[in-house]
Amino acid sequence: MKDKIIVKGAKEKNLKNIDVYIPKKEITVVVGPSGSGKSALVFYTIAAESQRQMNESYSSFIRTRLGKFSQPKCDEIKGLSPSIVINQKKIGDNSRSTVGTVTDIYSKLRLLFSRFGKPFVGYSDSFSFNNPKGMCEVCEGIGKIRDIDVEQIIDKNKSLNEGAILFPTFQVGGFRWSRYVESGLFDNDKKISHYNERELYLLLYADEIKLENPSDKYPKSAIYDGLIPRIKKAFFKKDSREGRIHKHEIDKYAKEIICPKCKGGRLKEGILKCKINNKNIYDYSRMSIESLIIELESLSIKNAKELIDSILKDLYNFRLVGLDYLNLNRNTGSLSGGESQRIKIIKQLGNSLVDLLYILDEPSIGLHPEDILRINRLLIDLKNKGNTILIVEHDIDVIKIADNIIELGPESGKRGGELIFLGKYKDFLTAETLTSKEFKKKNRIKKEIKIFKEWLEVNDANKNNLKNIDLKIPKNTITVVTGVAGSGKSSLMDIEFKIRYPEAIFIDQKKIYTNVRSTVSSYIGVFEYIRNIFAETNNVSPSYFSFNSKGACPECRGKGYIKLDLAFMDDIVSECEACNGKRYNVKALKYKINGLNISQVLDLSIEDALNYFQDFNNINIILQRLIDVGIGYLTLGQSLDTLSGGELQRLKLSVNLNSDKNIYVFDEPTTGLHAKDVSRLIKIFKKLSQNNTIIIIEHNLEIMSIADWIIDLGPYAGEKGGYLLYQGRIEGILKSQKSITGRHLKKYLEK
Repeated sequence: MKDKIIVKGAKEKNLKNIDVYIPKKEITVVVGPSGSGKSALVFYTIAAESQRQMNESYSSFIRTRLGKFSQPKCDEIKGLSPSIVINQKKIGDNSRSTVGTVTDIYSKLRLLFSRFGKPFVGYSDSFSFNNPKGMCEVCEGIGKIRDIDVEQIIDKNKSLNEGAILFPTFQVGGFRWSRYVESGLFDNDKKISHYNERELYLLLYADEIKLENPSDKYPKSAIYDGLIPRIKKAFFKKDSREGRIHKHEIDKYAKEIICPKCKGGRLKEGILKCKINNKNIYDYSRMSIESLIIELESLSIKNAKELIDSILKDLYNFRLVGLDYLNLNRNTGSLSGGESQRIKIIKQLGNSLVDLLYILDEPSIGLHPEDILRINRLLIDLKNKGNTILIVEHDIDVIKIADNIIELGPESGKRGGELIFLGKYKDFLTAETLTSKEFKKKNRIKKEIKIFKEWLEVNDANKNNLKNIDLKIPKNTITVVTGVAGSGKSSLMDIEFKIRYPEAIFIDQKKIYTNVRSTVSSYIGVFEYIRNIFAETNNVSPSYFSFNSKGACPECRGKGYIKLDLAFMDDIVSECEACNGKRYNVKALKYKINGLNISQVLDLSIEDALNYFQDFNNINIILQRLIDVGIGYLTLGQSLDTLSGGELQRLKLSVNLNSDKNIYVFDEPTTGLHAKDVSRLIKIFKKLSQNNTIIIIEHNLEIMSIADWIIDLGPYAGEKGGYLLYQGRIEGILKSQKSITGRHLKKYLEK
């Protein structure tokens, strides 16, 4: 056998002491249901050990600035290569980080304009919006400024005495509120909606006015400011202490507007006067990458060919991975996980290093079947350069390019972590595993034909790249919205549809706020019930059963572990010796129900807890929903920061499955799901659609095949997308000549 990576006795998380090997310079795909141990093997064992050993080769000074990796629970790893992990983690949410800066293409554009732009306005750093030489003085290179949303800070149906000012620290009776009621300018019992133009100006916009008739309670030397100037001075200044204290509250009263000085260009006015072909660097940055390619290909500048060709080479890679609808000015924080991952792949394409281990986390996420074909070609190219490719994946089209398969299971959580299959792809196809069976399954479209009686309509949709489209969605059915990435699906549903139907429940991919103290039971709302049951049964306060309150272990303060920071060495994380990881103090653990204390109850899986709380219907209804969406293996006390993206999304889904006559919009609900779990979701959607309208934004062909109605946008992304290619019953899209989706769905059904 070729050279290989050998892992012996892997025991990280739920892995059951497994041995695996990974042939080098080949593609190995790790499959299995969610929670089966794929991430434990690939990321927490193989990737972590590779990165840990690489970091140890650096000086202590450098190590303090690198990520810290603990030694995984594993007997031995041999033949390990240096690894590059390409995960779904977003590149960063810094307002100064753009697609152009993170890929270094903007640096090359800066060089192009500094050398060949007219008139000459400065060197390369002058075109940087992150450099004081170039950044706009007003927005400091952001392109936008924060402004106050007047509609949010005032309740016009109230008077000042009734609390019309809604902004933090302006509450009735407070010193800031008194500046207005004691100013002598207003009838304090008059509703704001009855103010004349002058009164409204004085309340909101007046700046540094000397008052003529203030009350005796008004400070004698104080100058009067309207609400807007006062808030800006006290809260919006860069170094404002009040702004830092109330940051999260302030955010909902603020809005972002385009910088009035640079008009979004981020740079000083003089820098933006420098142009090539009558366009400045901001014009280039806000073009779609496809349009920028066309622009640069048309240029004929003496001595600039080598630099232009270098920029074009980078831009062509965006086209390869289906991201040519983006622009270089796009903030990295606004990219989806799938878009971030593809940009990371792009950065590796020009890499001349070989014998690396590339580790990818579900590169199919967020991709249409047409885009997956592109990604597959890139992965094969990386392999052919002499690298080892290790992929965690559920998508059958990605699994098909594997040389080798590792399947973990048989199920999830405690019932997972076993090695089910290890071998060549051709042998995998003849095996009888949970995943291999999906390759043999016969695919069919929905046979039942529903009669449509009522409709939801969206007319003249034109946000972003949408081309003034009209569409209709039948009520109490399953509608699937499809199209390649960037075709306009989000613009259609998240903007146009949401404006018209604000009552719709959107279950999207936005991450649930997580920390070490947030648990499954607290998120779904049963932890309070459990604490109250313990309190009533034992006749004590419910706070004794909270690890954030009286029940907390005094040593670890309810965390269950002690972390010791050793600077440049790895943190030492050890189980708290005082509570043995239970989080609770001795008194709290004395109280029991049916033989279990609060810590033991939190260690129960959702499935086991359903039986334990069988006499408590309000708890069981909630727990059953988690089992229905396929995460019954999670424990009640499991921290949310330990869950995968797919698990978090299904957790969010579970808390929204509780009523009828709703409009549900699901954004790619199959993200991170094994085919077995997709089948479980389909049962939920079918049941929900009996009394609710279900709209699913999805690329998954199995989800499309159950649609009563399908809407397809495209044909491509960005400016070449936004057209309504098809709307109607599913059988119609199979005959559509325009629809790329229809072509892939037809192939799927013919398998």
